[in-house]
Amino acid sequence: MSDLTYSEVGATAGDLPSGYHHVRRARTIGRGRVVFEQAADALFHGAVQRRAGAEITLSQTPLRVGTRVDMRLRLGPLRFTAPCMVVWAERTDHHAGFAYGTLPGHPERGEERFELTLHENGDVTFLIVAFSAPGRWFTRIGAPVGRLVQSWATRRYLETLP
Repeated sequence: MSDLTYSEVGATAGDLPSGYHHVRRARTIGRGRVVFEQAADALFHGAVQRRAGAEITLSQTPLRVGTRVDMRLRLGPLRFTAPCMVVWAERTDHHAGFAYGTLPGHPERGEERFELTLHENGDVTFLIVAFSAPGRWFTRIGAPVGRLVQSWATRRYLETLP
């Protein structure tokens, strides 16, 4: 985990660190055990990122702590690589999710968490929490565009399940 480009590892589980842009968005994606299990299977195999339009390679599936996640993103004629490492992963009867942190070469630095919860009333929610800051010269110059891209990606991620 020493290659991560930020020091606040695990902070998406609680209070988000200052000095970063914060994202916290959630959506109810359906109801019941079947929806939860299918969504969790998809989540742990990279389907959320693929369905949102990223090319993704996982060093192991289902992903777990230490899995390397290599994403390739296209924005018009521009292409970016976004390497990450899974820093938290958990799957229980009512909760499933993972968080990955940025590695050198990623346009941003920070962490993003994807969480599913099967509530007592049967609702299944999908939560995304992130903190990020520009990690490269071009993302520092284009920070406002970067926030728009992040907002667009978060919305796309939330729409992928179930």
